[in-house]
Amino acid sequence: MAESWNKKEREKKKQKEKKDKKEKMQERKDNASKGKSLDDMMAYVDENGNISSKPPDPRRKVEIKAEDIEIGVPKYVESEPQERTGKITFFNQEKGFGFIKDMVTQESVFVHINNLPGPVKENDKVSFETEGGPRGPVAVNVKILG
Repeated sequence: MAESWNKKEREKKKQKEKKDKKEKMQERKDNASKGKSLDDMMAYVDENGNISSKPPDPRRKVEIKAEDIEIGVPKYVESEPQERTGKITFFNQEKGFGFIKDMVTQESVFVHINNLPGPVKENDKVSFETEGGPRGPVAVNVKILG
């Protein structure tokens, strides 16, 4: 049976690939450094979390208690309500919420209609206390100032 030209070419290509593979394998064996010591192969992590070739300084070692490590969201700590004054910068009667701008800190605090003594308008001066809400401070005990 006579071989076709394409078949001969494919056979030559396979032989060349095998030869190249053997040469690469031999080159890797020749260049492999077998005499590395353990110290050359060691890597250390410094106090900042960076990998280095030098061991960390034992004088900088800090002991950390396992109880002090918090994984996840920190626990919510309620703060005591603070009496503050401000003015209503925005209030939507239909939706029942708005914002009060604190006169001292210029912080915008959310206020819900349930925490208001009665109807309010924008630019009304109020006194209020803040409590932690699910999304930040919320105004409670709101009183309209005359």
